Amino acid sequence: MKVLHVITGLAAGGAERQLLLTVRHLPPSVRCEVAVLTNPGSVAAELRADGVPVHDLAMRGNRDLAVLPRLVRLIRRGQYDVVHTHLYRAGLYGRLAARLAGVRAVLATEHSLHAGTIEGRPVSAGVKSLYLAAERLGVTTVAVSGQVAHTLADWGVPRRRVAVLPNGIETRDPAGPWARRTETRRGLGLAADAFVVGGVGRLVPGKRFEVLLQALTVLPRAVLLLVGEGPQRAELAERARTLGVGSRLLLVGERADVPELLGAMDVLAAPSVEETFGLAVLEGLAAGLPVLHSGCPALEELPAEAAPGARKLPSTVAAYQEALLALGPAPLGVPLPRPPAVAHYDIVRTAGRLGELYERLGRAPVALPTGRES
Repeated sequence: MKVLHVITGLAAGGAERQLLLTVRHLPPSVRCEVAVLTNPGSVAAELRADGVPVHDLAMRGNRDLAVLPRLVRLIRRGQYDVVHTHLYRAGLYGRLAARLAGVRAVLATEHSLHAGTIEGRPVSAGVKSLYLAAERLGVTTVAVSGQVAHTLADWGVPRRRVAVLPNGIETRDPAGPWARRTETRRGLGLAADAFVVGGVGRLVPGKRFEVLLQALTVLPRAVLLLVGEGPQRAELAERARTLGVGSRLLLVGERADVPELLGAMDVLAAPSVEETFGLAVLEGLAAGLPVLHSGCPALEELPAEAAPGARKLPSTVAAYQEALLALGPAPLGVPLPRPPAVAHYDIVRTAGRLGELYERLGRAPVALPTGRES
């Protein structure tokens, strides 16, 4: 089974890293290549280091239609059994190119869809119409949570065309990062007894990391360690200076050693209310951390006892200040036991189910859209 993944960009975002993990853990019978429309960033380098071919299509902008024939030629030349797209722009161009190239098994994963936004951007009538037209060129749309599946249904995507297949995380033993905790902290310039509040994700307004900056004002010994990059970096740094906590904000940018950085934290905090899955929350639980969050559909779809180390809060400064003060604040003594939610979302399990979906789509006769579906 030969699969081409088409994705908009390969900087270190949630969808991009999820693609990397998925490709690493698919069954051996599935051979993958990746086509990136633009911005082949750090994830592209990691894929290539793993031996996965990455094709840079050098798209210059949303309306650079010249990318379409290049993608069609790539798909025809590669003779792929399945084309799998990720993110809005890649879903538009990738599904159309796959159909033009004669590939019948075409699917897309919907990573970030809310009722009125897609990938953090407001949805206009034109964007929604274009999305639905492209969706019909595929045979299946994968929703990463029940919440995304419900939104797709509300948008008018027939339920029979939607498969719920959650994201996955690597369930590594936290003992290794924990054993290197002092060394990692020293490398970051953190004191051994510092209380480290961590956040992981793109530095964009939707993540609401400014809530955590405000929380620092009542935690004199606390440091906020943010792992990720994005357009809000300068704004967050300036706000920290204005609040008088500039020396206690540590922005480390995109990093490939996220498990090590999680091992240096005492609590993971995720005040975003716009999550479609909540990967950072699960990664924090897998690392043995207590987790404070304001939205994690992945946990909301499980019984409460599946994640005893996680606590849901309103996304307000007062709520996070109170919760962080209740933790001591004192450095975490030992990692917490791994909760059942971590095993439930093991990437090996998720990738295995995706491999089964590829096999079904590759074998099944697929009809082109007729325009009469409802």
